[in-house]
Amino acid sequence: MAWWNKIFGASEQSQTKIKLISDDGNWYSPWGGNLYKSDIVRAAIRPKVKAMGKLQATHIREGPDGLKVNPEPYMKRLLQEPNPYSTGQMFMERMTTQLELNNNAFALIYRNTDHIPVQLYPINASGVEVIREEGQELKLKFWLSRGKVLTVPYSDVIHLRDDYNENDIFGSANTEALKPLMEIINASDQSIVNAVKNSAIIRWILKFQTILRKEDRDIAVEEFVENFMSSTKSGGAAYSDPRYSLEQVKNEQFVPATPHQEKAIQRIYSFFGTNDKIVQAKYDENEWLAYYESEIEPCALQASGEFTRKLFSPRERGFGNRIAFDSMDMSFASMQTKLNLVQMVDRRSLTPNEWRRVMNLPPLEGGDEPILRLDTQTVRDTAK
Repeated sequence: MAWWNKIFGASEQSQTKIKLISDDGNWYSPWGGNLYKSDIVRAAIRPKVKAMGKLQATHIREGPDGLKVNPEPYMKRLLQEPNPYSTGQMFMERMTTQLELNNNAFALIYRNTDHIPVQLYPINASGVEVIREEGQELKLKFWLSRGKVLTVPYSDVIHLRDDYNENDIFGSANTEALKPLMEIINASDQSIVNAVKNSAIIRWILKFQTILRKEDRDIAVEEFVENFMSSTKSGGAAYSDPRYSLEQVKNEQFVPATPHQEKAIQRIYSFFGTNDKIVQAKYDENEWLAYYESEIEPCALQASGEFTRKLFSPRERGFGNRIAFDSMDMSFASMQTKLNLVQMVDRRSLTPNEWRRVMNLPPLEGGDEPILRLDTQTVRDTAK
């Protein structure tokens, strides 16, 4: 891993070229991970993260000799195992998590001496800066942990982004949009915690009939606690004291209603394009399809385009090479829908093993070959 030490260890030379944050908008900085510490935010993004991880990354080549799937072993291996530390599923889950939290996700492409991509590494940086030099290729400078600095050409970085509006390179951060909502939820959580603590301590309120000094009130409260709330006292009898009356405190009186917190949670769900049914996995077939088309499919299309243009040269793309992110997971579908898919097997649209995967069945030998029914002829041909 000498190349890794060379890139991530060359901090002295890179630090001499660090520029201050300029006013031209070429700077992006995530929220420092505070969003990921919230259980509400993590629950809101988890369905999309898991769904993106289940997408199958495939190398497709469409040429004069027809369509070929995974024609190059090196590319198939790269998509299945981007680096020694993660599989393709884990890689996409981490990229999607960064995308949801920061509206930007980066991965470094490491190429060998033949300029062939052999490894992909997600970049978790505290800040990124664009370097534009006249006559030079666009570069990105990443501030990593432990003061390391990484500067690489933009062509060697897979960059996914969302809310792409204000900046010509980066997606707009979620900080300003989510900060008020997170403050509301945090304040509500703190009030509930304090209420629960108080409800666990206060059981009775002594209402004094006359105005007493603070010292006299404290003595009366201590006597009441000692006489009636001590575990050492028993007998089942008590006396009344004309100095005060008693009022029992119920637990729910100290737990305030949280309508503002509920509204803030729903606004966070709306911000991430989800809802209670998706988060709690209570959706039906149509509800999941709506979520898939609105959230998963656009992200998969962006990933397909970005992986294609960064992993293949213009010449290779001209020969029909591309990366596709497709999903064969239909566990959300009803049994009737799954059974109806057998018609697609008869029509050569699905292979038997693909249909068996939908039914959560193991593959069969020879089941990867498409089949076609031949009993759909005209009456005249059948008579002959």
